Amino acid sequence: MFRRGASRIEKEKRIIGVMIRIYCRRKEGNAELCDDCRTLLDYAAKRLTHCPFGENKESCRRCTIHCYSPSMRERIRIVMRFSGPRMILYAPLEVLRHI
Repeated sequence: MFRRGASRIEKEKRIIGVMIRIYCRRKEGNAELCDDCRTLLDYAAKRLTHCPFGENKESCRRCTIHCYSPSMRERIRIVMRFSGPRMILYAPLEVLRHI
């Protein structure tokens, strides 16, 4: 859950974590995060932590600097396409907080 005063980066990490968990659970049928999804989550968290724009960052999709490797960028795109529409069903409060 978001804490008051939580940084934008921390909020982004929370949202991407929810999206990856939805993908792994619903698309891949895993009760726990698989190794591939855990690797993707760790990679995304690391990239958010080291974002050169910090708290002033925009959406990664609109960013002028693409810090994800091409393979990881494609993987996160697949996860977001699957999980984005389903978040309203599985994590409605997260959607409201994100908007």
